[in-house]
Amino acid sequence: MTLSNASAMNVATVLTKALPYIQKFTNKTIVIKYGGNAMVDDDLKTSFARDVVLMKLVGMNPVVVHGGGPQIGDLLKRLGKESEFFQGMRVTDKETMNVVEMVLGGLVNKEIVSLINHQGGKAIGLTGKDGDMIRARQLTFTRDNPEMTAPEIIDIGHVGRVESIDKSVIDHLLHGDFIPVIAPIGVDADGCSYNINADLVAGKVAQVLDAEKLILLTNTPGLLNKAGDLLTGLTAQEVDDLIADGTIHGGMLPKIQCALDAVQSGVNSAHIIDGRVQHAVLLETFTDEGVGTWIHRRPAS
Repeated sequence: MTLSNASAMNVATVLTKALPYIQKFTNKTIVIKYGGNAMVDDDLKTSFARDVVLMKLVGMNPVVVHGGGPQIGDLLKRLGKESEFFQGMRVTDKETMNVVEMVLGGLVNKEIVSLINHQGGKAIGLTGKDGDMIRARQLTFTRDNPEMTAPEIIDIGHVGRVESIDKSVIDHLLHGDFIPVIAPIGVDADGCSYNINADLVAGKVAQVLDAEKLILLTNTPGLLNKAGDLLTGLTAQEVDDLIADGTIHGGMLPKIQCALDAVQSGVNSAHIIDGRVQHAVLLETFTDEGVGTWIHRRPAS
């Protein structure tokens, strides 16, 4: 099919506008947390895979960390096991942990690898157990109980937090021109597996890799102010102020905190973007406008 002059000029304009960003991010690592609608809608899955492959082809080093909570819940339901949550975390007994490993490390991880490879990339799937990459420790909670002299310790099972990340496996894959796809499962010194929040793993991976960007895909436009307007171009101090005045609250708080921790630990910028938009990752990486909230270390010049 032959393009009209107007269409051809539009394509040329888009490509030339992307050029400065390609030059800026060549050889830079970009960690992407993949989840939400982008993982379940077929068109969005394809656009995400194509975005990641294109990033690699123009010289960037994308690293994908994925979630899979809805898929875990679906399989548990089919097995006749109800999902239980505490403060947003899935209560994970040994049987549930087996399902988590099956879904995250198997079904979901391999589907993402296949999607990327089908678009011409070279993806390799991992969990944090591979190469002892993600060392974890059990995450516990405490709750005040007036009937007890000390706070009650709440044990929600095989739910973990990141203790350390050995980046050598990821570095080896990146140097071999592969795209790592990481399932957020960690392991402790005794070999016990833990389910870890994918946002937290993505943030920690971005930190240890000295990533240029951390991109978190969500099912919202980004961070909104109290009037419902999208906020972007925020410094770490401005984010702290928004937390203090209650603008950032509820389910957005841990995601923002993850982005803030990454930026304060050396990642140049963090982006919370709308994964319901096709090619959201490319739009955030290759345009001035983006499709979400941008948090950065330095005030914009």
